[in-house]
Amino acid sequence: MDYLITGATGFIGRHLVPKLLAAGNEVNYLARRRSASLDSRAAFHLWNPGEPPPLDSVPTVDIVMNLAGEPVAQRWTQPVKRRIYESRVDATRRLVSAIERLRHKPSVLISASATGYYGDRSDEIITETSARGHDFLAGLCAQWEQEALRAKEFGLRVVLLRIAPVLGRDGGMLAKILPVFRSGLGGRLAGGKQWMPWIHIEDLINILLFSAETPNVEGPLNATSPQPVTNAAFTHALGRALHRPALFSVPQFALRLAFGELARYMTASQRVIPEAALAAGFRFKYPDLAGALRNLLE
Repeated sequence: MDYLITGATGFIGRHLVPKLLAAGNEVNYLARRRSASLDSRAAFHLWNPGEPPPLDSVPTVDIVMNLAGEPVAQRWTQPVKRRIYESRVDATRRLVSAIERLRHKPSVLISASATGYYGDRSDEIITETSARGHDFLAGLCAQWEQEALRAKEFGLRVVLLRIAPVLGRDGGMLAKILPVFRSGLGGRLAGGKQWMPWIHIEDLINILLFSAETPNVEGPLNATSPQPVTNAAFTHALGRALHRPALFSVPQFALRLAFGELARYMTASQRVIPEAALAAGFRFKYPDLAGALRNLLE
């Protein structure tokens, strides 16, 4: 199959591209600059996301995976929030409009979204049919998904992948917090009762491929482990896996001082279940946190 990827140079893309190439697929990627770390067999196409993507320079494409976006895990100043919005909503609008103009269109668009779509939901069990939240991230995800869904109007199957925080050795949430936990200073956030969705990077890559290859999969798909945990349980499991104490607790006011508006998202409770993926037949390699951490840390 011929794939076109945005965000190929990011954490997820760096794991996805080698797997696609190893399976004999053709890979094209749109980016601001060529990546020295990606396999040279992946064809680079220059794209400034503020402009229409140059799809006329790309050979025939069967599947588009839209994974690009400004990192969310930073202090949300107004300029940062604007970049987050433009890199997701505006860039997806330009991408879909460019696809519409193609004479030979791809059959599938898989567009990243996030579990942030659901907002803060306490102990409620959340599936793909649950309503959206009302904070900045929820509104962002809703608009992001609406831009991707426009591709249905001209015949594409559209999958909206609502991705949980990703666990991996070389990026994502785990890589950011490992130094703190390895130093013995890790701990719960704001009491730790809030539910945390998560997914192992290998399961995320597999669910991307599953979405591409399974014709009856479309619409929202929660890319998250079937076993969410509370923040306290996550903290305990990570400290145990590292053989380090994890006794500290970071109060809400300290998080607000350090991260501003982002602190609300860091302590939001999201008990998200991948109901649609499981119903479609997807099987997780790392469904439980202890097994995922053993794989990543040992």
